[in-house]
Amino acid sequence: IGLGQGLGFHSSHKLPAEKKKKLTDVKIGELPRWILMRDLTPKGIAGAFPRGYYRYYNKYVNVKKGSVSGVSMAAYVLFNYCRSYKELKRERRCKFH
Repeated sequence: IGLGQGLGFHSSHKLPAEKKKKLTDVKIGELPRWILMRDLTPKGIAGAFPRGYYRYYNKYVNVKKGSVSGVSMAAYVLFNYCRSYKELKRERRCKFH
């Protein structure tokens, strides 16, 4: 079994068609109903992190014609965060009125 397979993260065949829609496919009039269908409980929000990880992993890292692009993208994001951490830390302490 590959990473993310058989773990229940991708069992979208049990969901109604409305809930399967991506945010980019939702029309403005359907947006409130789509948001209400999301699982906004702490358990649902915590479950979004592994889904995001596996989605990223399967899209950029676990591909047939593999390259270092997925890993290098993650390294680039981490590098830029570390580089700007001092500025982010200073802004976090500022009080905005």
